Amino acid sequence: MQIPNCFPCAPAILACALLALTAATARAQPEAGGDQKPEKAAKALSFTDAQDGKFDASDYLLNHKGALPVPTIITEPAIGFGAGLGLVFFSESMKDAAEKAQSTGKGPAPPNITAVGGAYTGNGTWGAGAAHFHTWDGDRYRYLGAIAKVDAQLKYYGLLNQARAYELEGLMLVQQFMVRLGDTHWYVGPRYVLFDSKASFKGPAAAELGGFERDQRIGKGGLVIDYDSRDNIFYPSRGSYAELEAQFARGGFGSTQAFNMYNARGFTWLPLARTWILGLRADGRFSTGDIPFYAQPFVDLRGVSKGRYQDRNALATEMELRWEMTPRWSLLGFTGAGKAYGNWHSFSDAATVYSVGAGFRYLIARKLGVSIGIDVAHSKDQNAFYVQVGSAWH
Repeated sequence: MQIPNCFPCAPAILACALLALTAATARAQPEAGGDQKPEKAAKALSFTDAQDGKFDASDYLLNHKGALPVPTIITEPAIGFGAGLGLVFFSESMKDAAEKAQSTGKGPAPPNITAVGGAYTGNGTWGAGAAHFHTWDGDRYRYLGAIAKVDAQLKYYGLLNQARAYELEGLMLVQQFMVRLGDTHWYVGPRYVLFDSKASFKGPAAAELGGFERDQRIGKGGLVIDYDSRDNIFYPSRGSYAELEAQFARGGFGSTQAFNMYNARGFTWLPLARTWILGLRADGRFSTGDIPFYAQPFVDLRGVSKGRYQDRNALATEMELRWEMTPRWSLLGFTGAGKAYGNWHSFSDAATVYSVGAGFRYLIARKLGVSIGIDVAHSKDQNAFYVQVGSAWH
C-alpha cells in the first residue's frame, strides 16, 4: 500500500514515512524454525545474529511490543535535508502475530499498528501526523487511515522552466479499505483523500496559472487494485508488485476542483544468477480536468528533485542491477528516464530527463529481510543521496 502523493513532495511527509513501516510489516514474518526461543528472547534481546555473529536487529524487531521509536532522515532535494521522529505502537509483536496465524490456520497477519510523529527540514518544511493500520480475518481485510498537517516550502517550474518558490500548507486525510480476492495476490478496495490547502507564491506567480485560487480543497474518491507476489516486501529478490488507481475529485467528495487522476505502476525482480538480481520499474501518472498546479503528476526518479518535471501527465521507467557480494552486503547500480507532458509541452516536445546512480545495502535484520543503505544519484544539474530502508521502490 502506498499513500498517494497529492503534491510534489508528498504532503504527509511524516505520515508517508511512518506508513511505509506500517505497510512493510503487513507481510513481514519471522523465519520459520528461528534459532532463538521466544521465552529467552523476551528476557535478553540480542543484537548479534547466532547464525553468522554479525550485528543484526531481527531479535529486537520480532519480539518488540508497545511503542517503537522510528527516526527518519530526509534527503529529498525538493525540500532539503531534515529529520523526523515518530512512535509506532504495535498491538503485539510480529513473532506473536506469526505464531497466532499458525495456530488459527488463517495465514500470516500483521499486528495492528498506530503511528504518530513529526518531521522538519532545513528549508522550513514541516509535517506532523498520525496513522492507523488494521487487519481482520487473517489479513483478508486491511484498513488504513491517516491524518497529517503540513507546511511545505516548494518550487514550481511550469511552462518557462523557471523556479518559483511557493508555500503549500494544509490538512490531509486518507481513508482506505482493501479486500483480498480469495487466496490470490490481488487486493481491491476504495481510497479517499481529502487535502484542504492554501498555496501562496513568494514572488510573482507563473503567468500561465492566471489568477489561481489560493485556497483550494481536493476531495478524491476512487478505486485501487493491488497485486503483490514479492518474496519480501522490504528488499525483494523475486516477484512483482503492481497498483492501478483511478480517483475522481468532485464536489460530492468535498473538492473545490473537478478532475480525474489515473495512476499505474509496477515493479518486478528477476534473479539472473545466484547473486545477481535485475529489477525493473514502470510508472505512469495521468490527469484530466481542472487539477491544481501543485497536484499535477511529476517525474519520480532518484536523482531528480520531486516536482522538477511536472505536467498533466508523467512517465518514468527505471532499471536496477544488484550484486549480493556477501550474505550481508550488496551493491547496486541503477539508471532511469522520464518525462512530463500534456499541458505545457506535447509528448514529442517535452524534455526527457535521465538519471544514473549506485548504492549499497547491509542486511540489518536477516530474519525479516530488512536492509539499510545509501543511494547516490545524478541527473541533469542535480546530485542527490538517499538513506534507504530496503528497496527504493515502494
